[in-house]
Amino acid sequence: MTTAVEAQVIPAAIAPAVAPGSDVVKRAGLVAAFIALVAIVSLPAATGLPAAGQMMLGILAFAVIVWMTEALDYAVSAVVIGALMVFLLAFTPDAAKPVTAATAATAAMGTGAALNLALSGFSNSAVALVAAACFIAAAMTATGLDRRIALVVLSRVDARTNHIVIGAMGVGFLLSFIVPSTTARVACLVPIMMGFILAFKVEKRSRFAGLLVITAAQTASIWNIGIKTAAAQNMVAAGFIQKQFQTTISWTEWFVAGAPFSALLTIALYFIMTRMMRPEMSEIAGGKETIRRQLEAIGKMTANEWKLLAIVLTLLGFWASEKALHDFDTASTTIAAIALMLLPRVGVMNWKTSQKGFPWGTVVLFAIGISVGTALLQTRAAGWLANLIVQHLGLQNASAFAILMLLSLFLIVIHLGFASATALASTMIPIVISVLGAVQTPGINVIGMTMLLQFVVSFGFILPVNAPQNMIAYGTDTFEARDFIRTGLMVTLAAAVLLVTFSLTYWPWMGYMTLSSPQ
Repeated sequence: MTTAVEAQVIPAAIAPAVAPGSDVVKRAGLVAAFIALVAIVSLPAATGLPAAGQMMLGILAFAVIVWMTEALDYAVSAVVIGALMVFLLAFTPDAAKPVTAATAATAAMGTGAALNLALSGFSNSAVALVAAACFIAAAMTATGLDRRIALVVLSRVDARTNHIVIGAMGVGFLLSFIVPSTTARVACLVPIMMGFILAFKVEKRSRFAGLLVITAAQTASIWNIGIKTAAAQNMVAAGFIQKQFQTTISWTEWFVAGAPFSALLTIALYFIMTRMMRPEMSEIAGGKETIRRQLEAIGKMTANEWKLLAIVLTLLGFWASEKALHDFDTASTTIAAIALMLLPRVGVMNWKTSQKGFPWGTVVLFAIGISVGTALLQTRAAGWLANLIVQHLGLQNASAFAILMLLSLFLIVIHLGFASATALASTMIPIVISVLGAVQTPGINVIGMTMLLQFVVSFGFILPVNAPQNMIAYGTDTFEARDFIRTGLMVTLAAAVLLVTFSLTYWPWMGYMTLSSPQ
């Protein structure tokens, strides 16, 4: 999932190279993170900010610097952040309990309560959904169904280069529904694209090769916006919304809000990519034959592929009909599907097979990210920070449109420093919720606006390091980083134009920005 899963096993042939000097950046990042942590927790108490909130702001600064510089492996950073939460919060008063002179000496939260807060993210249903999504990705890889779907779709297009690009985009779109991991989708698609490039005897550094690979990665990122289950960062937002407002956004509600945006941005992507990286040839000789041979090589569909296809399509039906035909939430139906996939005889893989390359570190990172956000809210650190943002940006009485535009611009800029949309969502969505709650704009739809701003969290189109799927594409060595940046800037510009258009038309019409009556 920039990820429903941020870390999948990447074929060695397409693994991205480590940037020169990155070890120096990582060491400097780790030192800077600890300095920021110590500096913030040592500051004099701020008015309106509880001691526990100040500790969480220090931990937040540590997390942001570590995640931006990738000073620690993401899974390791999650464990370190969890430990910091336990031992720093243990010696501070609980923000939820009033402290008097008589109770000051014994008001410390204690390691038990601090540990419960540090592990609170693991009890969120969104974490179960992310873990289940990892199993679906593993099943797709184990059975080869994702590869078959990709080849079947591509076999339906002719050998014209522009049509092959459309075919690759179609595969990215279809896999977004059934493979809830951006990294897994691109890791499946990129080797197929590279196989075509080699089979077509196309130069690896040709514009056509770069066009095909970049388009595959960007399509995956674009459909993270429109499909709730396509990316882990969406689950972060859904988890915080559920925790804060005791309500959920169904798969269909998310799709209705985001899919039109993704569809138009996909069309824009096609024209941007085919104009800015115009292929050297208009047709690939023997292209259809190459795809046909690859399809023949994998043989007929196996029983496990048929079973997995049936399970996934049934699951998709449950997702789409949530709140309309039944009350089963997305996480519950997905866990049931995983149980079927693992059952002897009925299922498609055993436990040992499912664990090959299973990214448990991603699940831990996801859970700790939710814990950090929950703690920021409970210790009132997010609210205190939100009030500063509201006051300094003059958002108190701003229109819903102005609030959305300013916060969107902030998210787009800050995403340049993040290599993980999941980490960005974990850091920013609790603050976004608090900012929206602090403004005085009548009737603002906090839940709807949070969802729309979560769409912007997926705008990791500019730098190869902005998302794991971008790095998988970059690791193919089919294009220069500047090719990704210049086309990515245009995709981001197109997304910004659509953001303004939808914010003035479709989203207000649908009630996502303001309610008919004030909250």
